[in-house]
Amino acid sequence: MKHLPQISEAEYEVMKIVWKCAPVSTNDITEKLLQTTAWNPKTIQTLIKRLVTKGALTYEKEGRMFVYTPLVNENEYVREKSHSFIRQYFNGDITALLSAYMDEEDLSEKEIDTLRSLLSEKSKGKGHHHD
Repeated sequence: MKHLPQISEAEYEVMKIVWKCAPVSTNDITEKLLQTTAWNPKTIQTLIKRLVTKGALTYEKEGRMFVYTPLVNENEYVREKSHSFIRQYFNGDITALLSAYMDEEDLSEKEIDTLRSLLSEKSKGKGHHHD
């Protein structure tokens, strides 16, 4: 497992746009974040620079524009974050996480069905053989 950079919540907002739109210019990133945040363009540029320094983004110069692409895979990042969250708060016990969540939230029938099919896929994949 390669080491993923530590990304702050604000930086994560930038990453979500890059993951969705890459290759994407500074201006496009800024424009999209100005619609959803109260940040100013300078703040956004600082966040982009930090992500480059951390090795989460890379860029190419196209004329006078900088165009960014991610160096971190979104699924890998989200998976790593959720694993570390579960380790940190639930001693790595996914069932504890789910039961804590279910105490707070009413799951819809659709969510329950999705969980059920995920679990049955997993148990099929484990290859339980009956002799």
